[in-house]
Amino acid sequence: MHAYDTKDLKRLFGLPAAAVRSLARAGHLTPVRRAGRLHYSFQDLIVLRTASALRAASIPAQRINRTLQRLRAELPAGETMNKLSVTALGNRIAIREGKMLWESDTGQYVLALDINEEQGGLHVMSRPVFSADAMDSADELYAQAHALEETAPAAALAAYEASLKADPKHLEARINLGRLLHLAGRFKEAEQVYRSADRPEPLLTFNLAVLLEDLDREPDAILAYREALALDPQLADAHFNLARLYERARDPKASLRHLLAYRRMIDRQGT
Repeated sequence: MHAYDTKDLKRLFGLPAAAVRSLARAGHLTPVRRAGRLHYSFQDLIVLRTASALRAASIPAQRINRTLQRLRAELPAGETMNKLSVTALGNRIAIREGKMLWESDTGQYVLALDINEEQGGLHVMSRPVFSADAMDSADELYAQAHALEETAPAAALAAYEASLKADPKHLEARINLGRLLHLAGRFKEAEQVYRSADRPEPLLTFNLAVLLEDLDREPDAILAYREALALDPQLADAHFNLARLYERARDPKASLRHLLAYRRMIDRQGT
């Protein structure tokens, strides 16, 4: 496995040395000293990327530290943050793990579909909030779905489905429908939504790659991320996710290549 030193960290994330030392003192990083120099693992890079992104979103350092502490405490023994995605939603910090999306401060799910226990299984229940009018256009149905996402996600699913039925080429409805199905744990349906588009689109393909990762189909995910980059070379997150997958596939050269591409894009976005 490739070991990353402090020069790599500065080149990749632009974090000040004091911030890196603070994360290490808090136990979030586990560098190893070799020949008088500190070396960091890819797992450390995931922590640093998370901290860097939250700092960029103006999340206070104390909340970042609290979030990382909670993640470390709740991860099963031997597990890493490889499959976690941490993001800022306004002034909230949300954590996605497979089909779950929850707030770091409260532990509450950001997307909590209504469920009902029936015959030993859990079934999604739609609230009677959405009803499609025969005259509604795909755009009107999409707008209804978007407005329902936070308050009634099950109804939002139905509205996105109606929007796609009205116009199978409605890209935004397809992207959001696939995302909600993914978050609801309906992986096969989400994959079908992504793959049934009439033509390849960068964000659809990227979301498909994320889904394939959650299904532990990492070789397929690598291909999908590469296809997403071929469609849109500016997808920085695709480079970072490829770097992570290539690290796990024991291809450090490919991993570092994508990490450097990710850093170059982040630098350009900041100028």
